[in-house]
Amino acid sequence: MAYSHKNSKGQTYYLHSKNVTLRGGRKQVIYYFARQVKPGALDELPEGKSVVESKRTGLPLVKGKTKK
Repeated sequence: MAYSHKNSKGQTYYLHSKNVTLRGGRKQVIYYFARQVKPGALDELPEGKSVVESKRTGLPLVKGKTKK
């Protein structure tokens, strides 16, 4: 079962990940939420990550560790 998050508006979003190649050739994993379960859905939140919600839109976002 995919990791889900219900926002303040009562809408359910599911966590997904995708491997992308940046312009400089560096590879990076991006995390995003979607309303439906699609290929690339994750069963749990990655270690060291947390979910925050955009105050303006209500969309959930994955946030990493804060740098000191």
